[in-house]
Amino acid sequence: MLMRKVPGFVPASPWGLRLPQKFLFLLFLSGLVTLCFGALFLLPHSSRLKRLFLAPRTQQPGLEMVAEIAGHIPAREQEPPPNPAPAVPAPGEDNPSSQASPRRRKGGLRRTRPTGPREEATAVRGHGILASRPGDEGIPFRFDFNAFRSRLRHPVLGTRADESQEPQSRVRAQREKIKEMMQFAWQSYKRYAMGKNELRPLTKDGYEGNMFGGLSGATVIDSLDTLYLMELKEEFQEAKAWVEESFHLNVSGEASLFEVNIRYIGGLLSAFYLTGEEVFRIKAIRLGEKLLPAFNTPTGIPKGVVSFKSGSWGWATAGSSSILAEFGSLHLEFLHLTELSGNQVFAEKASLPPTPSQTAPALPPAEQRDERAAATGFSEVRNIRKVLRNIEKPFGLYPNFLSPVSGNWVQHHVSVGGLGDSFYEYLIKSWLMSGKTDMEAKNMYYEALEAIETYLLNVSPGGLTYIAEWRGGILDHKMGHLACFSGGMIALGAEDAKEEKRAHYRELAAQITKTCHESYARSDTKLGPEAFWFNSGREAVATQLSESYYILRPEVVESYMYLWRQTHDHIYREWGWEVVLALEKYCRTEAGFSGIQDVYSSTPNHDNKQQSFFLAETLKYLYLLFSEDDLLSPEDWVFNTEAHPLPVNHSDSSGRAWGRH
Repeated sequence: MLMRKVPGFVPASPWGLRLPQKFLFLLFLSGLVTLCFGALFLLPHSSRLKRLFLAPRTQQPGLEMVAEIAGHIPAREQEPPPNPAPAVPAPGEDNPSSQASPRRRKGGLRRTRPTGPREEATAVRGHGILASRPGDEGIPFRFDFNAFRSRLRHPVLGTRADESQEPQSRVRAQREKIKEMMQFAWQSYKRYAMGKNELRPLTKDGYEGNMFGGLSGATVIDSLDTLYLMELKEEFQEAKAWVEESFHLNVSGEASLFEVNIRYIGGLLSAFYLTGEEVFRIKAIRLGEKLLPAFNTPTGIPKGVVSFKSGSWGWATAGSSSILAEFGSLHLEFLHLTELSGNQVFAEKASLPPTPSQTAPALPPAEQRDERAAATGFSEVRNIRKVLRNIEKPFGLYPNFLSPVSGNWVQHHVSVGGLGDSFYEYLIKSWLMSGKTDMEAKNMYYEALEAIETYLLNVSPGGLTYIAEWRGGILDHKMGHLACFSGGMIALGAEDAKEEKRAHYRELAAQITKTCHESYARSDTKLGPEAFWFNSGREAVATQLSESYYILRPEVVESYMYLWRQTHDHIYREWGWEVVLALEKYCRTEAGFSGIQDVYSSTPNHDNKQQSFFLAETLKYLYLLFSEDDLLSPEDWVFNTEAHPLPVNHSDSSGRAWGRH
């Protein structure tokens, strides 16, 4: 007690240190320990000490799956691979066993430039594209391009007629004219806008827009397969070189899931299946992986927009909605992403049941951790068809808007045109692409078509058959240009309908296609408006300027192509040639093709935009219309909604599909 009252008296410690000195020593010691432990966080990723003290990081779903999806070890743990060297047929060379290389640019093609540290290409051995995982003992994932090509029932570019016998045939001249139009559209784009998303021909520059989240070169990707099938060899090599050297995926904007899927994923997949070039497969898989976060919603129904920067799906509010045509148009591309990657997550997202051949090899423990992390939220996506099957549908119809949060319809607006169109298209095409084994898709398609025919189909007083739009039981007696694909769709599905309905569906397809032709024939330019009505004594014409524009759309000539292949009625080629002449007269400019703002004006005002789908779809369908039926034969190929051909599953006797081993 006394000692505490003596000023300045401090008892000594057992080591002869006073309290202030002891405090300073302990403070220094604790700081040293903290500094040493904190240094562990600065050690390289491969440090054994870091692995010992720190728990392994899990990957954010949908952001760092490149190595697993592509089927190889992470780039940071491997040396850069050799140049990909699959044997690839150039345009016009369909023999998959040929060892000839495709025509190269002057100076040769460079190695694919990686778009980031994880963008190293997998090794290629011969025609088999091998993606081994460390630890796999004799069961590597393999896609055999030769095996895939050998199962096709027709040459990709069709049989060749003896052109020397009919060198001046009219059909050949028409086909060559369409080829020249494609060449002109491509060369104009290359000269003024190469690498941009689309060409602006009046101002002779490029346009990027904000639909693709920072991705560039939409016209390049959309043009690849059209250039290939038209045997524009030099132009195809220019497009391929741009993909190798300049198509980067390290972007950070917000993108439309639908548009990126049908244009970029579809275009890259198609280019790979046509050529076997590894660069297209790898880019498709990596870009597909960047879309996966869009599916992380409470219902598994994906949102329309995905952020490439944050990996989020955005707009997560109860009042927001997803569009039927967007989340319903993923099946074809995502099934092929699974086929080419060995990763089931893509097929699961498209809610397509895997085939026995689609079982990916077992992953080593480290990769299993990453796959489990990446799969967080992925199981929800299997519910796309399940949600649509189980939800109550008004009169069997599918409204255009669905909440990805609640899984309920947001409003009862039904349309076979914009907002709904490709959902129905992908049902029948999923059935066909599966080798006619996807019974769920088939049943959903014919049930939907029956409801459409019952509640939306009408015949005008003038005898024109059209599909109206339905708003809560009230019909809008109009049809959009986008809905004109339905003639071709119904023709495509007629063969597999019930026997007593087949002739009826063929006639229905012809009548709808005739109506869409009338919308062209009744304009001053012989090009069709964006929408046309059937009321007040006016039929198949737009009633206001805001619906009178034409933006180089393909849906009408798409139906001409399907009806020609089914019937060989020359009226469809006559109608198609009318479109060619109208495009040349009203849409061709000095530096490319442009849409027009009023189809009812013989001196149209151009909109200064050469849409990428003009090269992907409109010109492709016109070319096919004037070609032999086995060019991209329907026995071997189906077209996605951007007209990119994807192969039908011709499984062999062992149940192996496409080129899987």
